[in-house]
Amino acid sequence: MGWLENIIIENREIENERFEVTDKDSLYFLGPKLTLRRCKVVLKVPARRLHILGARFIDCTIEVKQELKNHQDWIRASLEGCRFKGRLSGCDFGHWPEYATGREWKQGAIKDCDFTEARLDLCRFHGCDIRTLRFPRWPCFTIPDPLGRAQELSSVEWPGIFGDVVVELLHKQPPSTVALTYYAPSIARQLETTPEELKEVIEKFDFIIY
Repeated sequence: MGWLENIIIENREIENERFEVTDKDSLYFLGPKLTLRRCKVVLKVPARRLHILGARFIDCTIEVKQELKNHQDWIRASLEGCRFKGRLSGCDFGHWPEYATGREWKQGAIKDCDFTEARLDLCRFHGCDIRTLRFPRWPCFTIPDPLGRAQELSSVEWPGIFGDVVVELLHKQPPSTVALTYYAPSIARQLETTPEELKEVIEKFDFIIY
């Protein structure tokens, strides 16, 4: 593999533009002191090519053209009034300063964002008011306050090994976790069940969003 070009975008405010992060031969660094306002942000690079260093996204549409996997850098971003589209798995959003040292980790925030056109799988939301967020519907489902609801969730029998792997280990999630979102076909396949069997149990809880 050849050298990657560093694309550093910092100390700027960009409004009403199409902002593309699509060159797979580049490393993108967004921030510090970068604000994108009312932009269409197009992402089509692997997570390892995208580094968010305290950037602010305000009223942006963020279109993920290639599944973004295991991307923790959203917790170094401030997201307000944004709409997400596309597939994201293993991603973290919100305020989780304990994750790492450095000022930009403390700046992480999310509010008034819409994920209804996104597919989220194994995504976590930290230190935010989830009442301001819109989550994707079935076959995605979201468990609010997973630590507080852990005992209630363990009071029923879950299909496959979902109960053993997910429910019984909720207490090991970071204390900052305020919601967990899963994609039923994916998690069911991994945990020896089906989306239909999962849904039967999910329907017993009026607080689960699906």
